Amino acid sequence: MTPNKQTYREATSKYDPVLGIECHVELNTNSKAFDNAPVQFGGQPNSAVTPTSAGLPGSLPTLNKKLVESGIRLGLALNCKIEQDSFFARKNYFYPDLPKAYQISQSNKPIAYDGYLDVELGDGEVFRVEIERAHLEEDAGKNTHVGGADGRIHGATYSLVDYNRSSVPLIEIVSKPLTGAGDRVAEVAAAYVQTLRDIAIALDISDARMERGNLRADVNVSLRPSPDAPFGTRTETKNVNSFRAIERAVEYEVARQADVLDSGELVFQETRHFHEEDGTTSSGRPKSDADDYRYFPDPDLPPVRPQIEWIEELRATLPEMPAAKRKRLRGEWKFTDLEMRDVVNAGALDLIDATVTAGATPAAARKWWMGELSRVANNEGVALAELAVTPLQVAELQGLIDSGALTDSLARQALDGVLAGEGDPAAVAESRGLVVVSDDGALTEAIQTVLAENPDVVEKIRGGKVQAVGALVGGVMKLTKGKADAARVRELIMEMLEQ
Repeated sequence: MTPNKQTYREATSKYDPVLGIECHVELNTNSKAFDNAPVQFGGQPNSAVTPTSAGLPGSLPTLNKKLVESGIRLGLALNCKIEQDSFFARKNYFYPDLPKAYQISQSNKPIAYDGYLDVELGDGEVFRVEIERAHLEEDAGKNTHVGGADGRIHGATYSLVDYNRSSVPLIEIVSKPLTGAGDRVAEVAAAYVQTLRDIAIALDISDARMERGNLRADVNVSLRPSPDAPFGTRTETKNVNSFRAIERAVEYEVARQADVLDSGELVFQETRHFHEEDGTTSSGRPKSDADDYRYFPDPDLPPVRPQIEWIEELRATLPEMPAAKRKRLRGEWKFTDLEMRDVVNAGALDLIDATVTAGATPAAARKWWMGELSRVANNEGVALAELAVTPLQVAELQGLIDSGALTDSLARQALDGVLAGEGDPAAVAESRGLVVVSDDGALTEAIQTVLAENPDVVEKIRGGKVQAVGALVGGVMKLTKGKADAARVRELIMEMLEQ
């Protein structure tokens, strides 16, 4: 792959980038879109398959109501109109992981259309991304190519097919072309997908984990010489699976297409692959237009005609949307913009919210989730939500500190026990013998030891530098392995030095 000759910034200064994104959201329904095989991740290959999801002759599809419900709820959350008379079609193409040789999808009349999503960037600037449609469809199976250099079919010696994913329900959200973003188009692309993910999670229709393929983005990019010129030829970078990768793919494609246009050549309409290791894209296959798929209505499935009363019932049950929730909580918690952005990026917003609901202050909840627990999560390579501690337990831990039953140091030891599955914080503190030492006799002995080891600090305090007492308190805490009552230690030290 040849490196781009110009940078992304240089390219956006000469050309107007146009962005389009197609997002596939895999739903967390119990069963598949058109049969009763279970939806599961990571199962034994071909263990969650029925004749229908395997595409065997004679099998007939049956529509999963939950698929329609999820489509309507997501459409409403994206400010879309809901189609009163949509239908499923057969999208004809052949792949080894699609044995029917067609995919059941929606074509002319998707379940939701003409919506929008306001996307906020890190500095607060908002871009409105218009939504063309959100349609229902089934996923294909999964091919694993063995023997090639990069896991793709080129150069592979053989391929394996797993039909567990075949007919897993999907919603595909197709944006309208986004213009006017200029050199922020890459940021907008990543922020748009992140906002979509947050909404899918808030609606509880998808796990939306990009590393598992629950959420996949196809990124369309084209360039034109000026904002009033016709759109250029677009490329579609397929299945980009992280927010950072989306941003890098857009940056690379903008610079690459600018190089092509500058050289007097044409950009080809094609799919492209993104390469995580160096942030480049490479050619995939010529991109087909919709007409090439020869859509026609699926004769085995009836039209979808949701009653208006049902749609309004679903609208009434929509949760608070993530952007509105963040704005509300930022005001209630008095977090700075930077603190709030860090909390959101760490995936800690809902955990902190639940911890506050359980009784902790926002500052204390943030301290635990963004401090000690983030450190543990990073060390274990897992998300915060995957740690074996609940917001209720974190609130209890903080309550033990507030009541004086535990020091910060002892609370961290109790947290270790909670994470190890030893029980709730109070039970762990009792079983591990984590008790605050506030007895003056025991503390005095430790204090005298620390005073004797730090005569220079003692001299400073007697000379008027009272703030130096912190070093002595720290010494006592270390000597008592964090069990001393720090406030009482400070009082005793000052009394002893005043004598």
